[in-house]
Amino acid sequence: MTYRFRATAPLTRDWRHFRYAEADGVATVTLNRPEKLNPLTFESYADLRDLLLELPHHTDVRALVIRGEGRAFCGGGDVNEIIGELIKMDARDLMRFTKMTGDVIRAMRECPVPIIAAVHGIAAGAGAVVALAADFRVVGASGKFAFLFTKVGLSGGDMGAAYLLPRLVGYGRATELLMLGDTIDAETADRYGLVTQLLDDAGDLDDACAALARRLADGPTLGLQQTKSLITRELDMPIGPAMELDAMTQALLMTTHDHAEFHAAFNQKRPPRWSGR
Repeated sequence: MTYRFRATAPLTRDWRHFRYAEADGVATVTLNRPEKLNPLTFESYADLRDLLLELPHHTDVRALVIRGEGRAFCGGGDVNEIIGELIKMDARDLMRFTKMTGDVIRAMRECPVPIIAAVHGIAAGAGAVVALAADFRVVGASGKFAFLFTKVGLSGGDMGAAYLLPRLVGYGRATELLMLGDTIDAETADRYGLVTQLLDDAGDLDDACAALARRLADGPTLGLQQTKSLITRELDMPIGPAMELDAMTQALLMTTHDHAEFHAAFNQKRPPRWSGR
């Protein structure tokens, strides 16, 4: 059943440019170059894009956590392995690269699986946009965000940041963060609206992310996935088409086993047993 909708192409089990694991409905991507603050490379961008496109076909995965190893979430693109190579490329290959990085963010938003970014230490440049594109950002006290693109002579609107950030923190804050490129600490990020859950010094980031991932994985899968889809797709819709899409989605979900299960559980005074069907 897992492969029925894949035909010839098998699911990838070996991801070489980050660590990947699945357990009890939760997938975890760990960026694992801690000696360089877990920078993204050409290969890890491509692997992350491809994983996100595959993930809906991993039928047992109901939540994804993205984290960094060591003392940071992600320091952005590797300066020498990416920027050093980009300045040698022609327009064709530069366009292939910038489209690939944008495809990672688009895949994050279009992937139906809820995504949690576990942010500790710095989330800079591309790392900040990856965190931005997640559905939830659980941030430790050491967390910092920096949208650094103008500081390397590029536009602050990289990888969809100019689309997503104003919708999360507002036009004014997004202008400040994307144009000035300053680093903000966890408390400031929380005040701006970037943070879903802020942990104090005693907070355990892994435990908090595991608890949220468990809640999502054990929840009403179809309802959660469709909620994510509607949030993403209705961002630029007029109210009429948005209401129509809501109505059609709700009518469809009213035919599901999970909706009937809620009714049965309510009358039997027990927690629902969600099956994602």
